[in-house]
Amino acid sequence: MVIAIDGPAASGKGTLSRRLADRLHFAHLDTGSLYRAVGLAVLRAGGNPSDAAQATEAAYALHPETTPLVLADPALRADEVASAASQVAIVPAVREALLAFQRDFAAYPPGNARGAVLDGRDIGTIVCPDADAKLFVTASVEARAERRLKELRERGVPVIYAAVLEDMRERDARDSQRAVAPLKPAADAFLLDTSSMNADQALDAAISFICSKTGLSDHCA
Repeated sequence: MVIAIDGPAASGKGTLSRRLADRLHFAHLDTGSLYRAVGLAVLRAGGNPSDAAQATEAAYALHPETTPLVLADPALRADEVASAASQVAIVPAVREALLAFQRDFAAYPPGNARGAVLDGRDIGTIVCPDADAKLFVTASVEARAERRLKELRERGVPVIYAAVLEDMRERDARDSQRAVAPLKPAADAFLLDTSSMNADQALDAAISFICSKTGLSDHCA
């Protein structure tokens, strides 16, 4: 069984996806971190993330057995890695390589899991269009900016709300207007607005939808 979760930055989809995977005993894949992993690999090799050949080589070097360790690397959260990720993500061959990786993960979840939860920007529309349940997690741009501001300040990054809000709006525009795999809800996705929800409320709403869609009655209590 495959659960596809999409949504913009700071919507809460990452936290929700991890908690859903734990609740359902499914494997979890944060697909956005795959692009960060490719960007980080290029940087550590002394390369240029905008070099298509170097980025493609790094993408094809990812393997299922080593990816969990790679995605746990704290360096993935660095600003320069985020920038590198945005550069490698526009390389068609990188997207092709990671598309295959994501679909393999969904088809053959590691650890003998009985299903997979994948979160990203195009899971329900491109990666797993036949997913058993699809959610599009969103929130107002103001709420998402507040969340990102809190996250950055907790990491010691000196930022102001206005700058975070503007960056969020620009990122939304890039994600939704890009030519390849733009951010948008699948036609059959459940829209989950977390603007006024806490993590527990979002999880309850998601579980309720998934159970009604898939019949996972043993997890609906």
